[in-house]
Amino acid sequence: MTVTSRVPPGLERRVLRTLLGLPAAWAVWLAGAAARAAVANRADGTADVDDGLLDPSLQLIFALQRRRGVYGSSAGTAEATRRLIRHNVALAAGVPTPVGRVHHLRVPGADGMLRARHYAPLPAGGGPQPLLVYLHGGGFVAGDLDTHDEPCRLLCRHAGVHVLAVEYRLAPEFPFPAGVDDAYAATQWALAHAGDLDADPARVAVGGDSAGANLAAVACLLARRRDAPAPAAQLLLYPPTDYHGPWRSRTVFADSPMLTGEDIEFFHAQYSAGEDPDDERHSPLRAADLSGLPPAMVVTAALDPLRDEGEAYAEALRGAGNRVVAWRVPGLVHGFANLTTVSRTAHDSVVEIAGALRALLASAEVAS
Repeated sequence: MTVTSRVPPGLERRVLRTLLGLPAAWAVWLAGAAARAAVANRADGTADVDDGLLDPSLQLIFALQRRRGVYGSSAGTAEATRRLIRHNVALAAGVPTPVGRVHHLRVPGADGMLRARHYAPLPAGGGPQPLLVYLHGGGFVAGDLDTHDEPCRLLCRHAGVHVLAVEYRLAPEFPFPAGVDDAYAATQWALAHAGDLDADPARVAVGGDSAGANLAAVACLLARRRDAPAPAAQLLLYPPTDYHGPWRSRTVFADSPMLTGEDIEFFHAQYSAGEDPDDERHSPLRAADLSGLPPAMVVTAALDPLRDEGEAYAEALRGAGNRVVAWRVPGLVHGFANLTTVSRTAHDSVVEIAGALRALLASAEVAS
């Protein structure tokens, strides 16, 4: 159950900022006290993940959330879940990372035009810079251009890339495969029109976080299957890749702060219940052939229920002969790209990801 806060958002944000300014040791101590109080009120009596592993700032934030009765990222209905996620993003909002410029546009999806936002990097010498088509997370149910504004800004600034964020259609109003079809259509449009955005047409990547990472992976699979133009690279942040399992991380971290086992079941029911879970458009790890795909960067979080399947996908891509850069970020949970304003560890990790993406796309330029 999720209990929404009755505290005015401005006051809630100021209190949070004050607490986050405390020394790490104090944050851990306060988180421990809050977590004990929260656990005492839990019907199942389960505790949080190991205090010694989770980033101290996040320990404090999640312990306070649980004391308020907020668990995970779903809230019973699609609309309530969207409100919850928008509220949490607004609560954590900081000063936006500056980029060259931002403008809104519409790009073609599979069945109509989609809202999009173009982030242009600061000017740099040496010709046009690469383009990253970015697909937001949110369980295929929630998320939008605003909830993922800061991750896009960080990638734009620190990778030196144009970012085209796309709002694909969401479930349950538009269930599987609507999001897949939109992601593929938007990626193909970007490959054909990168020059219109002053980006390098030869270096157009596709990426995303969580559900968006799943869609990015599938967009690459579909491009190969349909003999269509392929992205130069794929950026997959904590992707769901196989609904089946069983995956140990889904059991170990079923009560993870940002994504619980109940959340996973809720999102699946909204997006693709009744569909064939072996369909590669839903579970790309189940694809019969993973060869001939764009170079991939796969980043997982140590305390994420989706960790193991993301890492299995990286290994499967590598085993099929693809170039893969993969690593696990310690101390962080699912959704850390949306926690960069409240966790230095999350912020530095996204900056590191951006640097690795810059290098990956630079090598794509050499290869071309």
